[in-house]
Amino acid sequence: MRRALALALLLCASAPALGQGMVTSSAPDSVSVSVYRSPNRTSDRAMELYWLEGYALVTEKRTLEIPAGKATIRFEGVAAGLFPESAIVTGLPSGVREKNLDADLLSPRSLYARMFGRPVTLRRTLPGNGGIREERAVIRSAPDGAAILQTAAGFEVANCGGLDDEILYGEAPKDLSARPTLSIETESTAPQKVTLSLSYLAWGFDWQSNYVIHMNPDGRTADLAAWVTLASSDSTSFAHAETAVIAGEVNREDGERGEVPSGEDLELRCVLSALPPLPPPPPAPMLMAPAPAMMMEASADIVVTAQRAMKMEAPVTVVQEGLGDLKLYRVPVPVTVAANAQKQVALAQKTGVKMQALYRAEVWEDDVNEVRQMLRTRNRKEEGLGLPLPGGPVTVFEPFGETTLLAGEGGLQDRAVGEDVEILLSPATQVTASTEELDRKGRTRTVRLTATNARPVPISFEARIARNSDVQIKAKGKKFIRKDGRDIWAVTIPANGTVTLTYSLTRTE
Repeated sequence: MRRALALALLLCASAPALGQGMVTSSAPDSVSVSVYRSPNRTSDRAMELYWLEGYALVTEKRTLEIPAGKATIRFEGVAAGLFPESAIVTGLPSGVREKNLDADLLSPRSLYARMFGRPVTLRRTLPGNGGIREERAVIRSAPDGAAILQTAAGFEVANCGGLDDEILYGEAPKDLSARPTLSIETESTAPQKVTLSLSYLAWGFDWQSNYVIHMNPDGRTADLAAWVTLASSDSTSFAHAETAVIAGEVNREDGERGEVPSGEDLELRCVLSALPPLPPPPPAPMLMAPAPAMMMEASADIVVTAQRAMKMEAPVTVVQEGLGDLKLYRVPVPVTVAANAQKQVALAQKTGVKMQALYRAEVWEDDVNEVRQMLRTRNRKEEGLGLPLPGGPVTVFEPFGETTLLAGEGGLQDRAVGEDVEILLSPATQVTASTEELDRKGRTRTVRLTATNARPVPISFEARIARNSDVQIKAKGKKFIRKDGRDIWAVTIPANGTVTLTYSLTRTE
């Protein structure tokens, strides 16, 4: 049996003053976020929005006053996926002696767990007349399973037997933070106001390019729109951040990721048969005076789904800059990198790009794979491009009468200026290829490759034939083009037509 347990946190009427030597920075004055692509994902593959494995370099400016002597500085609102070992703080008079990332956030689950063996108030709504009774209690169970409390009358299970119970907490443990917090230890010879720079790496981010290609009616040119999509699965938002994305492979190895601080719900089950034996009675606890309550509800059947809102920033176009062997794409205006969300900004808009549409078959000696649709161009100004193209998914549309239809989807790998651009799309249904062995004599086989076009228009077709290094290939009456270690047969297949290629394969060893 599952029941919901409501938790109420009683706060003191006035917030306690920070202890001497404790300084809290609640938010940065300014922030910049540079997002690096996941090293475990190929550039032409789409992000997995529910498992982002990229990371971000976050740089914050914060102004605060530090006291003389030893002090603990708390940076609230950092990324929950922060790597503590990567954090660098500059601007302190004596540097940093110690760094800590708060491991637990204030939540129904963490609050209940931390209050194990400590006094609380059990508020019970009585069945029938709806009267309310409060009594002292001590939590005697972990947050998994039943909520077992010890009262003056013995052990009880909250929310069982038709009862409606709440647990009131007089205070929250001081090491539970409402937001991800990085704390550092430092020392100063005199009190002073300082402006600090905090930089760190955090995981749970990623980005990709998205391309939309509209083929023109002439079938030889296209209009291309490119977008940069950046995503965050972190619980912290970075408002009005200077934002950039980094393309290329960075030589960086992640250590084992620790548990990301996150507020968790509390799931309690009503189990009446698992009560522990009665321990010796503890001393009577002293409860703090009640104060205005902040309610934190925990349902037994809560499913949390991260809402990933798409925000389009069409008027903004990212600006490409060099960064050694990497490419940096900077958003020229501040944007908000929101928690558990994704955002798009324009990368490029190109019209009249020269584009060849064709069909390709991959052949291994005498074994042919399925035929794929593809688009080909070259990343040069003469073809209408001429800019670095970071990899990402591609969606292709083509005109069909008075409307436009989806023609296929594929992926584009990172391409520098001057490189060939090939976009493989979906398998073809109207163009097929097959092989058959015509003859075998000694070490030589003769093979015929047949390609058929069922479309009512001519199409361009190519077969890329790969072979072992000890095999020689020779076409009969045709010539191969040698490119990228493959022998390529390129041909135009007429409407509703068929073409054939006969070639021999001779093993030399």
